[in-house]
Amino acid sequence: MKNLTLENIAAVTGGRYSGPDEKKAVEVTAITTDSRNVEPGGLFVAIKGERVDGHRFIPQVMAQGAAAAISEVDLGEQDYPYIVVESSLQAVKDIAEFYLKQLSIPVVGITGSVGKTSTKEMTYSVLSQKYRVLKTAGNFNNELGLPLTVFRLRDTHEMAVLEMGISHFGEMRRLAKVARPDTMIMTNIGDAHVENLGSRDGVLKAKTEFAEFLKPDGHVILNGDDEHLATVHELNGVRPIWYGLDKKNDYWASNLVSLGLKGTRCDLHTPLGNIAGVTVGMPGRHMVYNALAAAAAGVVYGLTLEQIKAGIESNETLAGRFNIIDTPRYTIIDDCYNASPVSMKASLDVLQDGTGRRVALLGDMAELGPDEKQLHASVGEHAARLNIDAVYTAGPLCKCLAQAARQGNPALDVQAFDTLEALQAALPSLLHDGDTILVKASHCMHFENIVAQLQK
Repeated sequence: MKNLTLENIAAVTGGRYSGPDEKKAVEVTAITTDSRNVEPGGLFVAIKGERVDGHRFIPQVMAQGAAAAISEVDLGEQDYPYIVVESSLQAVKDIAEFYLKQLSIPVVGITGSVGKTSTKEMTYSVLSQKYRVLKTAGNFNNELGLPLTVFRLRDTHEMAVLEMGISHFGEMRRLAKVARPDTMIMTNIGDAHVENLGSRDGVLKAKTEFAEFLKPDGHVILNGDDEHLATVHELNGVRPIWYGLDKKNDYWASNLVSLGLKGTRCDLHTPLGNIAGVTVGMPGRHMVYNALAAAAAGVVYGLTLEQIKAGIESNETLAGRFNIIDTPRYTIIDDCYNASPVSMKASLDVLQDGTGRRVALLGDMAELGPDEKQLHASVGEHAARLNIDAVYTAGPLCKCLAQAARQGNPALDVQAFDTLEALQAALPSLLHDGDTILVKASHCMHFENIVAQLQK
């Protein structure tokens, strides 16, 4: 890993090196906080977790060939090198910030209340048509996950697409200090995390903290159809590039044709020209927004319109992120990784395009603050207006959703269960062969267990 010698690591973390002097010039080959993933020549960062203290594994990983360890504890005199730091988590961020500077590659950051991961995947798919790109894997988008993603970069990579997720003030600033983005894409400002951030205005303020570390010649790509983002006129002197369905934007879409659960066909309009007949392979108008954001990033980084179209059309879905699963009995819309009122309403809209009975299996949405019951009820009111057949819920908050759906449409089959387990037990009697089933809830509800159950 370029310039990541033990001597440099000690310097950038403000740590104290302990070990043989001749080892200071050793350049580590990888960095991890998981003792099970330590490779020969790698650096192990010991972190005290809620359940496990990584410091107990330092002797083990060193015996297995690790180059060195980072520790918050003075281990005394040892026959292996280690670096003592005040905070291992801060050390991880300091090392990642230093390492990314050594590589000098463009960084595209992705943030927003809803759609970060799907936009990240679409942007990666587009930019990969021209560059060797590293993207955030899984949910590695927080103050530990983002640095660990950075550590996967190698000299062969030409770009990084980094998802940046937050739930508190100050987090985005710390993430941006590591990433130093050249380009930031913001999807929208919703109700997610208002419990911590107070309001949508608070969400906007927290998510735009990245501006302090945005490159002066960088780019900001914003959803111009979002009423809060539309109030942003500049960030760190950078004027936004706008995308959305409305033609007032720099990048916009027209002639949208639903292909059911196979996606949407549309025409995209860009400053370089039009891209006709693009197939966005995931259902829902909100996925067209992702394609527009990715198209804007593609133009910024010099892709042709043909490359942008190829990238959009070759994008693949991820488990839990609007993944369509066909089984002998059901069509499952696996969107269970997370949920907010905005994303749940959008997913319900798409459910209408299913065949057979259209059934929504919904669970509680977390971190919505004092208005959480009202926000759940708003989803139920929305469901009542749609052309779907059944809503089955789990969790105490979703009782408000179920009640609102039942009141809004007495003909709708609505049942509310106290727990995930109670809903699971009832599913065999509730579901029919040929049903199209939406599975959606906040990650803490573990609705992935329902997806697994339906596939058996």
